[in-house]
Order: sequence, then C-alpha cells, then structure tokens
Amino acid sequence: MALTLKEMGFKNLYCLRGGYREWVKAQWPVEAVGGNVKQECITCHNDVTPGIVADWKVSKHAQHEVTCAVCHGDRHASSEDASKVLPINPDRCGMCHQIKADQFKKGKHSLAWGTLKAMPTAHWQTLAKMEGVRGCESCHRLGYKTEAEIVALKQSGAGFGYVSCDVCHTRHTFSKKEAQQPQACQTCHMGFDHPQYEMWSASKHGVRYLLKQNGILPESATAPTCQTCHMQEGNHAVRTAWGFLAVRLPLPLDPKWAEARKMILQALGVLDPNGKPTARLDLVGKADIVRLTQEDWLNERIKMVTTCNACHSANFVLSELDKGDQMIKRTDIVLAEGIRVVAGLYKDGILKKPASYAHPFPDFLSFHDAPTTIDLKLWRMFMEYRMRAFQGVFHASPVYAQWYGWGEMQQSLTELKEMAAELRRRAHPEKKALPRKPK
Repeated sequence: MALTLKEMGFKNLYCLRGGYREWVKAQWPVEAVGGNVKQECITCHNDVTPGIVADWKVSKHAQHEVTCAVCHGDRHASSEDASKVLPINPDRCGMCHQIKADQFKKGKHSLAWGTLKAMPTAHWQTLAKMEGVRGCESCHRLGYKTEAEIVALKQSGAGFGYVSCDVCHTRHTFSKKEAQQPQACQTCHMGFDHPQYEMWSASKHGVRYLLKQNGILPESATAPTCQTCHMQEGNHAVRTAWGFLAVRLPLPLDPKWAEARKMILQALGVLDPNGKPTARLDLVGKADIVRLTQEDWLNERIKMVTTCNACHSANFVLSELDKGDQMIKRTDIVLAEGIRVVAGLYKDGILKKPASYAHPFPDFLSFHDAPTTIDLKLWRMFMEYRMRAFQGVFHASPVYAQWYGWGEMQQSLTELKEMAAELRRRAHPEKKALPRKPK
C-alpha cells in the first residue's frame, strides 16, 4: 500500500493484512467466528436490507474482507436474535482506526449528544422537536454515546448516526472521499444558528470548489473546503479558536468590551450577578463550546493562521481574522445593550422572571421556549444574528456578515427598545411622556 500505517490511522496490523478472524477471536474468545460468516450475512441481508449489502460491497471494508462479524460480532445469526448485534460506537471503530477515534473523542463533535441532553429545557420539548431525523437529535446524534444509549436509539428505529462516525462516513460504504466533501457537512451546518455551509458555499472559497466539482476549474485549482480549515491534516477533533458561542476567558482588555462580554456570560448563567463563576461554567467548559484560557484560544488561532497562510500572506490572514474578532466585539456591545433592557424589565417587575431563571438576567440556555416576544427577540439577537455576523466574517461571506448578521442585530436592538418602552407605558399608564424640549 502507498500509505503508511500511521497515515491511514490504523492501530492493528490485522486491519491491513487480513487476519480478521484471528483478531476477532482474540477480541471475543468466547465467540469464535466459524463458517462463512460473510456469505451467511449476505444471503439473508440481500432480502432484508439490500441497500446495506450493496453499500458494503463497494466499500474499502469489503475490499479488505472486513466482514460483518468484525464490527458486529458473531452473536446474531437469525431474525430472532438480531438484538445480540454488538453496539457500535467510536471505541469499536477505534479498534482499527484508533488515531481518528481518539481525535474525535477530544473534539466538539463528540460532545454534541451530551450537550443536547444537558440543555436545561431539552426535557421539556415535544418528541417531534427533539427525536429522530426530524428534530435536534438528527444532528446532535453525531456525539459520543454509551452502548445503552445506542441500543435505545436502535430500538426506537433510528436509521443513522448512532455510531457517530457514520454521520459523515455514511453506512455501509464508510467512504473517506464522501466525508471529505463539504456536502457531508451540509446536513447539519445549514440554517438558523448553523448556516456555515451557506456562508462557505457563497464565498469565493466555496464557489471555486463547487466549480472544481463541476469540472469548470481544474483539479489543481486552490479551493479550500470545510475540512481544509477545520480538519487540518485529517484531524477529527474539529475545534475553533472562539468556540461555538464566541465568548471566552479571560475578559478582553478593552473595558467596554469586557463589560459587554461579562453581561453575556451572566445571561448564559455561567457568571452570577456579581461576576462570580457558577456551576454552569464547568458544564460549558466540559461541552468545549468556549475557550476558557488564552492559551487554548491561541493554540487554535495559530492552527488557523498556518492553514490560511498556505494560500494567503501572513499579513492578509492576520488582518482578516482580526476583522472577525472586531465583529464579535461590535455584536457583543449591541447584545449587551439588549440584555440590559430586558434585565431592567425583570428588575422593575414589568416582565415576570420565569422560575427556571437562577438570576435576574435573561437565560439564553432556557430560551428555546421564550416566555415573551421580547425575550424571543433578544434570544434571536444572540443565537441567530450575532452568530451570523461573526461566522460570516470568518467564512468570508459579506452577505451574512453585514446583512443577515450585523444589520439584523442593529434592527433588532431598535425594535427591542421600542417594545420595552411600550411595555413600560402599559405598566404605568399614569406616567405621561414628558414633552420634548425644542432643539
């Protein structure tokens, strides 16, 4: 083979040299694999799940005779004992693909399942909103799960993604080439607070790559994909400098920005009204959606600078990344002003603070079912427009950065202030507006 063992991410020589039966026996000595397992599986599954068989036949697994038993074990031999199929998770894939599995478990994708389940309001939602291919689970199923959770998903009829790896390397082809295409990211990274695919595809990066796919540009043309920037050298950890929410510690030196970010962290419930850490800070840190140290942020920023520098000058790269940082600063200050307005309504008793809110601040992590229209307006400023603004800059999408992001932020703040003023007028009709002084 042209690639080395390390380059392919394999751990075990059997995975390259075909000694699978001996390896399976070593892994599960009680369940010796005998007979023509591959043919027995194919004979039955050609009738039951012909699509799975067809996909496996064109896979690298089939080429190297990685049979069903290697991954699924040998306990299942008929329709009556299908429940005995061994659950598959990244640990199982890691028996051969150890390097990639270890990288995945260190990254944010592996935390997607736990993050979903940890959201304060997740257990309040209807099944239609949360479960299966129609709800939040359809993307968050990428995260690492226990064997018990995988069994439960399979019993509920889950058709994909309970393995984690098969969200991008879809079963049973498990194609590396498929997972390297930006369209593999499109299923989840589209719309609302995850429109990264739309941003990229409309950018010059995305346009050039799509022209390459269509054969209009030559294969040698430079055109970075999602994987180029976020999975450098095939690293499956997929981490970014700012993290998903673009709030990080330590606070910036700029006092106005520092105060704004502090207020956002309070609205996230990770800082209390006195600026002290709460129990949520540990949870947010474990979810890996924020960078909690300057070193952590800087390590990821250096990786991105190095990646961009392969095509662009260092000065250009630093300038463009700084623009993204500045957009975060601008949107933070606007968002903090909106938080102050809504927090003031809670403080004055004009809005009733929900019992689930621990502090006299809006609670962004509990806003899936915003109690009022003005709460919803503020939440969309945070989770939709602010995200689009800074992500638009980092993905080289001026439309998302300026119009769908920054422009909507400014418009929403104006509307939010007008809504707050109207709520105050209704709460205190006896207070007439003072006449304006002539200029």
